[in-house]
Amino acid sequence: MAANGACFIAGGFLPVFGRDMKSTAGGLRNKPISFPIRPSAAFSDQTPAPGDAEGERLDKMREAGAGVSKRFDNSEVEKIERRSLKDYLEQSKELIRSDGGPPRWFSPLECGSPLESSPLLLFLPGFLMFGACIFLLRIERHLQKLVKLVEITVRSENHRLPNKPIYLVGESLGGCLALAVAARNPDIDLALILANPATSVNKSPLQAVIPLLSLMPDKLHFGLLFMLGLMIGLLSFFLGPSDELGGMLPEAYICDPLRMVFADAEKGLPLQQRVGEILQGLVSLSSYLSVHSDIFPRETLLWKLKMLQSVSTFSDSCLDAIKAETLILSSGKVQLLSSQKECERLFHAVPNCEIRKFTNSGHFLFLEDGVDLITIIKGVRFYRRTKYLNYALDYIPLTSLEYKKATEPFRWVDFATCPVMLSTLEDKKIVRGLAGIPSEGPVLFVGYHMLLGIETIPLTLHFMDERNITLRALAHPMMFKRPTGGNLLDISMYDIIRLMGAVPVSSTNFYKLMSSKSHILLYPGGMREALHRKGEEYKLFWPEQTEFVRIAARFGAKIIPFGVIGEDDIGQVVIDYKDLMRIPYFRNHIVENTKYAAKARTDDTGGEVANQPVHMPGILPKLPGRFYYLFGKPIETEGRYQELREKEKARELYLQVKSEVESNIAYLKEKRKNDPYRNILARLLYLGRHGFTSEVPTFEL
Repeated sequence: MAANGACFIAGGFLPVFGRDMKSTAGGLRNKPISFPIRPSAAFSDQTPAPGDAEGERLDKMREAGAGVSKRFDNSEVEKIERRSLKDYLEQSKELIRSDGGPPRWFSPLECGSPLESSPLLLFLPGFLMFGACIFLLRIERHLQKLVKLVEITVRSENHRLPNKPIYLVGESLGGCLALAVAARNPDIDLALILANPATSVNKSPLQAVIPLLSLMPDKLHFGLLFMLGLMIGLLSFFLGPSDELGGMLPEAYICDPLRMVFADAEKGLPLQQRVGEILQGLVSLSSYLSVHSDIFPRETLLWKLKMLQSVSTFSDSCLDAIKAETLILSSGKVQLLSSQKECERLFHAVPNCEIRKFTNSGHFLFLEDGVDLITIIKGVRFYRRTKYLNYALDYIPLTSLEYKKATEPFRWVDFATCPVMLSTLEDKKIVRGLAGIPSEGPVLFVGYHMLLGIETIPLTLHFMDERNITLRALAHPMMFKRPTGGNLLDISMYDIIRLMGAVPVSSTNFYKLMSSKSHILLYPGGMREALHRKGEEYKLFWPEQTEFVRIAARFGAKIIPFGVIGEDDIGQVVIDYKDLMRIPYFRNHIVENTKYAAKARTDDTGGEVANQPVHMPGILPKLPGRFYYLFGKPIETEGRYQELREKEKARELYLQVKSEVESNIAYLKEKRKNDPYRNILARLLYLGRHGFTSEVPTFEL
């Protein structure tokens, strides 16, 4: 095994589907596809011997370029040979010939080099062939033996590397196998990722398919399913989705072929080209049928259906015994082998479980264009190299394509607010842009948190776009821990924040980020500033503790105070916390949500910043103005650790940082009065004359 991980098959090995790094259409990858490639792979079975000290890992990361602050270069992706689905299926004719050997694992060689100390990932494929790999004909005939085969590998790898987790990714049938293995091995550190697990197959319409398949001649079962699927798919495409239609046949032969065929038709292509693409797609799909029949003879298909019934019953009976960390990926357009209702049941039945929903996806989630397993794992913060998650060291920077896709939905904020970024050079000269920001960390940015924290969007985008620097924000813990009650936002809403590198605010995480020489973003005022009351714009609410000064000095970090303004040009608080608490209905909700939300501080910090009540103020929007940022001259702490261990000295520096933040805000408020493009209408006129990629001028510096 050589690269990202391994897939389980029998009688040979065949990678069929991988990550399409270029595809952007809203459908399945029916045209060119590629292997799961990445300049540096997150999972591998080539892991070093256990026992490496955390400090050694940090040193290696620094020598390699401190990847904690940079996104991956994507240039290698363009060089990979891309092949079609038909190419892979044609090759499978040779590979499916039984060599008399047992089931085995394989690992593609095209996955790139692994990250340092990467864990092992094992993929257990689903029922039908449209998966990331294929279960071939000569698979073990008994469920217990099949589970045992996976279990032997898991135990062997755990014995070899006992301090590292083992990831089991199961799709459909593979999800049931993963649950069974986890239930039988509660003492092994497993991380389960279950994509539409087929635990409800005994209650599904699939039971009606088995008698029909047993009566069909060879070579006909796939052709009949395909033709009926196209007819039903056409009805669904033109008349809209229907649960009644969707429950009649396997999803691979209902919506998925049509989604594959019509994917290009939804791109807004010219009519003639669109019709040509549709016809070509239909011909290509039909040409695969002979390969389908060779891979899945009728007897194999019938046997797998019966095995699916057994493994579903077995895995469903042992849910209480599962101790492994679990992530369920649930598709919305599935009626046959799984459903969102079934995934919800599993979510509540399995301890230590998270769930992510994909409302517009079908059963074969990993084939969906735009669905990337590695990106999902990053967003959920499900990736770890050791027994416990290390938010600082287990973070994997985004690839260029991941960054582009993740930030596209938020670009409108940057366009609407047209931020002016100012930084201060060593000679105290203020310049436009981020030239005054040090490239090497550790660097600590300390500033004011605007209403709802909206300033973090342009801030993060510009640091990445202009300087290729990932800001590791110290964020509220409620963005990382699912509440047990209340009416808080679903934790999946914060996946993008975790994906961009945010960590829960704590002294431990702050220390680890400093030790990894990161660029760290800290808001001492936290939620109190972001959810401020009426008339409190640009007022700082900082705690009395000066801990960030002492930790920064310990690592010789540069502290950059910054001010930001513009919230009063996009909205005004008209109903604040005090108003809401006067209304019984809202008061009850605030009390309940605050009770169940994770706490930002566990110490005895007093004052207004200590564990703020969770609420949403009423905001009256305005025609967007402009955001202004000013980053002050970096404050050096190198060589001052002993000095700043004294409380008085630390407090002096703390107050200096706070004073500079207030001065930067005052400077921006005065200067923006002279900005002729503060209003969005003036900016639109300028862009209309000079082009929408032009930089809009601002006040004179």
